[in-house]
Amino acid sequence: MRNLILILLILFACQPKKDNGKEHIRTVSGETPASEMGVSLIHEHVLVDFIGADSTGYHRWNRAEVVARVMPFLEAAKARGVKTIVECTPAYLGRDPLLLKELSEKSGIQFLTNTGYYGAVGGKYLPKIVEEATSDELAAIWIGEAKDGIENTGIKPGFIKISVNEGSTLNALDEKLVRAAALTHQATGLLIVSHTGPWATAKAQIEILKSMNVDLGHFVWVHAQNEKDFSSYDTAHDLGVWISLDGIAWDVPGHLERLRYCKEKGLLDGVLVSHDAGWYSPGEPNGGDFKGYTALFDELIPQLKSAGFTESDIDLLLVKNPRVAFSLE
Repeated sequence: MRNLILILLILFACQPKKDNGKEHIRTVSGETPASEMGVSLIHEHVLVDFIGADSTGYHRWNRAEVVARVMPFLEAAKARGVKTIVECTPAYLGRDPLLLKELSEKSGIQFLTNTGYYGAVGGKYLPKIVEEATSDELAAIWIGEAKDGIENTGIKPGFIKISVNEGSTLNALDEKLVRAAALTHQATGLLIVSHTGPWATAKAQIEILKSMNVDLGHFVWVHAQNEKDFSSYDTAHDLGVWISLDGIAWDVPGHLERLRYCKEKGLLDGVLVSHDAGWYSPGEPNGGDFKGYTALFDELIPQLKSAGFTESDIDLLLVKNPRVAFSLE
């Protein structure tokens, strides 16, 4: 298996991102120049199925019904200038690349989907294979999706999405996921986006990535807004880690406070922002309570401008930083 990984590393390795205008992103509709990414929401959801890895599947939802429910929210986001949405729902939690492709075609918004597995919540959303497989074997699955497409759709992931349980040390399964993500990144160049939370949990992952010689500029600390010690943002920025403040739909004031700190400290070039909004919930009437993708534009940005943020600052957060983070050479 390790020989297979080495071969794939040679075939699919990418150069570090340099924002030189020659990069591309990988959407559900194919590759497109990164320069056309535009205003981007880097952590959103269209559909999430919390029933568990052993019960979820496409039989749980009707795509036509989901499209009808979601389209008005996409149209509202598009009216506010959104051109790209990074859809962070992983496999075994409701990932549906064909649904995203249909929504992209109908809305005109570009979507990125992902490869990887979600380890948090005690592994409820992990397939059984994870317990017995090695990191190399998991990486081979994810690299296969990047090479050949997800299942039989031909749709390729635009990033790696993993999740770990909170704590200053990782359990064996979470460590396996991080190592598999590192191998997949090295073979494909795909960004590692990890549902994390507190800085202590981010540090535990960072130590593994450093031991595997992964450039930390390819790691996103997801839900960094859950860290109470803002000085951790300085440390993360110094390491080159992306600081993802991605819960705007749930806490506009908290995000304003954190972004003001990041501006004062000169950290904005390492910050990503989004709502973590949505989503259609299979099994609930009309897909449940859907939070839209507009609070950033209608609530947070006016407050940022009142706090002294410039158009250049906002462009950095919504256009340049996502382009640098998610682009491939």
